Parts: sequence; C-alpha cells; structure tokens
Amino acid sequence: MRNMAKAAFLGIILLASAAPSLGQSQSRGALTVVFKDGHRKSFSVAEITRIEFRAKDIVVVNNGHEESFPLAEVQSFDFDTSAASSFVPGRNHFLGKWKVGQGMGAGDFYITLEANGEARKTIGSEHGTWTVVDGEARIAWDDGWHDVIRKVGTKHQKVAFGPGKSFSDDPDNVTDAVNTTAEPI
Repeated sequence: MRNMAKAAFLGIILLASAAPSLGQSQSRGALTVVFKDGHRKSFSVAEITRIEFRAKDIVVVNNGHEESFPLAEVQSFDFDTSAASSFVPGRNHFLGKWKVGQGMGAGDFYITLEANGEARKTIGSEHGTWTVVDGEARIAWDDGWHDVIRKVGTKHQKVAFGPGKSFSDDPDNVTDAVNTTAEPI
C-alpha cells in the first residue's frame, strides 16, 4: 500500500509540474490511470483541474466532473509521450546549489539560486539575480557575466556568456551542471 501511495504521489507531482506548461503550449497530453486488473482510464491533461487524495481514494476533477478511484486498485499513472516531451522546467526546478565547471578544465565552482531571485557564486562577482525564461534559469551577474542553466536530456548544462554578450550570442563556455541540493520526490 505504501509503495502504491508513493507511485500515486509521484504521478500527481509529475502531472502538477507538467500541467501548466502543457496548457501554455496547447498540447493535448493525456494522463492514464492504470488499474491492477489491467483496465485503464485516460484524461486529457489540459482538462484536469485538480487531483485529490481523500482517505483511501484518488479523486480526479476533470472538466468540473469528479471521478473517484480506490487507491488500492491503482497500479500506476502513465503519461503519453506528448505530455512528457512538452514538460518545461519551472522556477522550483532550479532552486538550490549547483556544481558547475569554469570551462577548459579550469575546475569547478558553485552557483546558488535562491527562491527570492537572488543568485550567488563562489568565484568572480559573488552576487547576481536570476529568472526562468523558456524553461531555463538565466542569471545576470553584477560583473557583467551571465549564465544559463538548462536541462539537456536527463542532465543539465551551465552556459556562460562574457560581459557585452547576449544570451543569443555564442557562449564563452559550456559545462555540466549538477544540483547538489536537489530533493527526491
């Protein structure tokens, strides 16, 4: 029962993360509830407004209509590939302390992105601000440098631009980025 609750909770978190970006991109991804007996019930992600846990039931609010399923009968939640591929990371995805490289084997440093939009780093100008644009964290440092942390496949990269360059210019370096404070779901 506990593993089932964890799987259900993970599915709900993934749906909650993907739903806002799906609505913006006009994608029509689907959430499918897979039951232990093998039958399935699908919902358009764009039409789901809420998923609740009530005692031992899961309630999906779909176009104002509630459908309830006993949690004990649910095996998993599946997302179709259009829903999964249209996921765009939001602000909370980037919060935390990131280990990043300086480029060309020069060693690593750390970038910390805070919830209030402040950014800190352990080399150069220590202070900056950040925001999320098109699913990537864009950081403007007080010394004129600016960085991007973006998800590339299953990993992340830090892309650095020197003073006077824009985010559309060729970068000065591209290195791996790892969130050292990421919390598991």
